[in-house]
Amino acid sequence: MPVLLSAAYFPPMEYFAAIAADFTLSPDGVKPSVVYIEGSENYQKQSWRNRCRFYADSGPQYLTFPVVHEGGTHKLPIRDIRVDYSLPWVRQHQRAIVSAYRMSAYFEYYQDELFAVMDSMPETLFDLDIAIIRFFLEKTGIPAEVRVTDCYRKSDGLCQGAPWDGLPSAWGGIVDLRGVIHPKRPNDILGRLGLEKPYFQVFSRKHGFFGGLSIMDLLFNEGPDSILWLKRLSSSVRNGSRL
Repeated sequence: MPVLLSAAYFPPMEYFAAIAADFTLSPDGVKPSVVYIEGSENYQKQSWRNRCRFYADSGPQYLTFPVVHEGGTHKLPIRDIRVDYSLPWVRQHQRAIVSAYRMSAYFEYYQDELFAVMDSMPETLFDLDIAIIRFFLEKTGIPAEVRVTDCYRKSDGLCQGAPWDGLPSAWGGIVDLRGVIHPKRPNDILGRLGLEKPYFQVFSRKHGFFGGLSIMDLLFNEGPDSILWLKRLSSSVRNGSRL
């Protein structure tokens, strides 16, 4: 079932688990997920749109990047919000990521390509977020067709059908998660999908396991096996098909 999501910067693991839920994989081939990214909303502060949560030596921390405030941003369309590169936040974020994940098994494998996306400095928040999302879709191995909405619609009813029964839907069987995946609102997406399970984390011996982190935490620690944490796949399908 397709999902509707807000744009996000280094989105949390459940963001990608929700996308992965819709693709089907069999020995005959792959049917990709369909994900709609909300491109017609107004900008919202204190959301995942310009922040992420990662696992540092001192425990879970946040990274946030600034946007240009010209006459306020709360009523501006999301695609008109420009990133503020007057501050050296790109380098600061990269240093924080290196410090947190340089000891992880797969960080060096992905570092250069990921940092190249950041160094390209897309002008708008939306373009930066989409580039980051596409990077992690590719590297986690989630086959997905990304579509950007061209108009804004409010949720109007419920989407029926496992595993999303009871979650709000925007229209026509599309699961609306725009307000569900939010830094200040806990969600049970991983539980609904049967994906509440720990994986290796660099500082788990020091602080224990933490969920709700950016997808980079999973990818840097699990690499190609990330897809097995984001999607329940039978052993026969895994062995008979390539992602």
